[in-house]
Amino acid sequence: MVKRKKTIPGRIGFTLLILAIVLFTIFPFVQMLSLSLKYQFDWGNPSLIPRKINLEAYKELLNIGQQAKDVPETIKRLLENPNLDEQQKKQILAKYKDTGDVFPFLKYFKNSILLSLSAAFLSLIIAVLGAYSFSRVRYRGRGYIQRGVLFTYMFGGILILIPMYQMAVKSGLASTQTGTFISILIIYMVQTLPVSLYMLGNYFRTIPFSIEEAAIIDGCTRMGTIWRIIVPLSLPALATVFIYAFMIAWNEYLFASVFLKSYKELYTLPLGLKSLFVSKNAIWDRIMAASVCTAVPVVVMFMLVQKNLVGGLTSGGVKE
Repeated sequence: MVKRKKTIPGRIGFTLLILAIVLFTIFPFVQMLSLSLKYQFDWGNPSLIPRKINLEAYKELLNIGQQAKDVPETIKRLLENPNLDEQQKKQILAKYKDTGDVFPFLKYFKNSILLSLSAAFLSLIIAVLGAYSFSRVRYRGRGYIQRGVLFTYMFGGILILIPMYQMAVKSGLASTQTGTFISILIIYMVQTLPVSLYMLGNYFRTIPFSIEEAAIIDGCTRMGTIWRIIVPLSLPALATVFIYAFMIAWNEYLFASVFLKSYKELYTLPLGLKSLFVSKNAIWDRIMAASVCTAVPVVVMFMLVQKNLVGGLTSGGVKE
């Protein structure tokens, strides 16, 4: 049994160590937020507190207060026509809006959200069925299959990138936007499934089999047992797996940079930030504001399911 030190110097030292780790972890994010709120004349200021708050970068990224420029007088009079509805007026104004130096953050954000949520949701469903098979169903070769799914992690992404892209090209998926989206979605699922199966399999083994037997005696089918018994009792582990799969897809850059290169309409946020950084419009407050907005969804998701996440990470690790 490990005894904790109760001496005052020990407690002070432990507290200082924790504070140092926390500060070291959050400092890059604080610096990123600080720079995104500074004007250009304040970029050289080493202080983390801006002299004057600048929200223009966030307004531009989120398309707040962006008005049309250089609208001719004839078009302005046309917009006063009461026969035009709001949708028609917006379409007319959109033609005169200067978007040459505007970073399409909202479009990239929508693409990332759609791709990440789809990959996480599908990966979770497949992982639930596969993990239940590993933990409850007995069949020949189960152990080999269970260990074989982890074989994916023996090779780095750069080694399987070209073969997978060739498969997508030869199958015709890479020739269309929809097919490319499906290809990258399958890749993200393959990347997250091994760990998802391992985590959920260990968690399902901690659930007493007697509960399932009682449900089967009452007439519940195998699928009914999974969705009515296993899933409700495994919410902490499910939340953990979902966040893990979401983060992998949200932050992934390597495969997206190859598969989505020909389809700028499907660019995700990592690709968009890279294109912004190397463009002529690479302004630091805009880059940092985009980085902050990119990190917000993951931070918010962690805060909402923090309790379930901790429970999912620890449950199934020790059996008594």
